[in-house]
Amino acid sequence: MKHKTFFWFFLPTALAMLIFIFAPIVSVVMQSVFLPHEAVIVEVENCGPFGCTTETAIDQEATAKLAEDAPLGRFAGLELYFDRSNLAASEVGEIWRSSESWGEFGAELYDLPFYRAMAFTLTYTFTVTPLLIILGFFIAVGVNSVTRQIRGFLIFFSLLPMIVTPLVGSLILFWMIDARGILGNAISYLAADPDLSLKASTPLMWVSLIVYGIWSSAPFAFVVFYAGLQTVPQDTLESAQIDGASRWQQIRYVLVPHLMPLITFVALIQLMDNFRVFEPIVGFSAEAHARSLSWKIYNDLTGETLQQSAAATTSVLTILCVAILLSPVLVRTWRDFNGKA
Repeated sequence: MKHKTFFWFFLPTALAMLIFIFAPIVSVVMQSVFLPHEAVIVEVENCGPFGCTTETAIDQEATAKLAEDAPLGRFAGLELYFDRSNLAASEVGEIWRSSESWGEFGAELYDLPFYRAMAFTLTYTFTVTPLLIILGFFIAVGVNSVTRQIRGFLIFFSLLPMIVTPLVGSLILFWMIDARGILGNAISYLAADPDLSLKASTPLMWVSLIVYGIWSSAPFAFVVFYAGLQTVPQDTLESAQIDGASRWQQIRYVLVPHLMPLITFVALIQLMDNFRVFEPIVGFSAEAHARSLSWKIYNDLTGETLQQSAAATTSVLTILCVAILLSPVLVRTWRDFNGKA
């Protein structure tokens, strides 16, 4: 393709990325280094028949003048990044000096909002992503191995979690794990503990969210891997079977290497998606037990006090974390591409 033709072909995509991706990121970064102006407080003297009293009041004109002169607010630099609601540099230092063990350090660090959200986000991401890839792969292999008569039904059944709206799906599972729900009753019966409640236990709530994450995302991996299985060379599989390779050996030495580019692709997409986990927490009403970075941003924007700068700071930190998280996979993909080239 000629350079001029490629330029005009790529131009609409580039403009869309500039408007809907690059510009919002720049806006968020700018908001993260500015704080709202403080209200100008003045003393007002009120005199009456019984004497004079002095009261404090907000000077509306002076405050409006500040906002007019500096619409972005007052420049704070990296102050918001290191305050208690985010990286909490001074608090972490104090905890490090006062802690006598790693367990005590981790417990006190977990009490800080950012690190509490980061703990769940990383646990969710690094648990859900590999498990959904494994589950989606084996579902694809299983569906591809059955007869054509029942293959369509199995494909439809495997895609059901993808058809259900994420929020609706989380609400359904939330009702099922309730003490009066079918799963809640079954777990309580198996544990021989009538007072057991998944909603009252932080570890069990984390497990419920992780199970839902795997269930809701596995169909995406299944679709990608099933499409990839249709391109596997049959000659290679037949040769492996003639040589006496078992089913497991065929999967390990033929199917997995062939699907490795797709596995990398699914891992990239799901790492980004799982790191931004939000809907399950809201659907499960699990804010008391699990808080992600996305939920923290949402809480800053919808809490009793609007904290746009704090939300912008957390958003920038989330973007940086995603970039760090994806860098090993991207580096490996780049090396594989150069090696093949």
